[in-house]
Amino acid sequence: MKNLIQISFLTLTLAMVAFQTGFGQKYGYINSGNLLEKMPDRAAADEQLEAFQNPLLEDGKAKVKALETKVEQLYREIEEGKLSQVQIQDRQTALQQEQEVIAKYEQEVQEKILKKREELLQPILNRVQSAIEEVAKENSYTMIFDASLFNVLLYAKDSDDLTARVEQKLGI
Repeated sequence: MKNLIQISFLTLTLAMVAFQTGFGQKYGYINSGNLLEKMPDRAAADEQLEAFQNPLLEDGKAKVKALETKVEQLYREIEEGKLSQVQIQDRQTALQQEQEVIAKYEQEVQEKILKKREELLQPILNRVQSAIEEVAKENSYTMIFDASLFNVLLYAKDSDDLTARVEQKLGI
């Protein structure tokens, strides 16, 4: 009987500790989209990205325009009857190959732009992450969620919004 009372007491004590530990956790959230929008470094990164991508996109447009001109010229020559079937097929094959080269170029450009964007944003994201971690440690938060992601945060009290604290830490 004495063992049963001790086991019951021990079980009750463990349950109370577990219950209190669960309530001792602190959760907060930020809106990283709004936070990044306010970062002056991000605006500068966007300008650098635009300066990087514009010449690449213009070059791609020029290539497409040149191809369109060649296609129009081919159709005119076909209508005028200047080309044999073999010549038409040869020119169509050459235009198809040129179109494939342009498609490959467009893909490479998109990859370059994404890589450059990541290169420009990574230092900013690292600063934000460091600021979030500092705020979390200073205020004993167990977890901080991102409210800018769709359906990640369904309800939160305004008092748990740490965006302003992180902005302050970042100096914005």
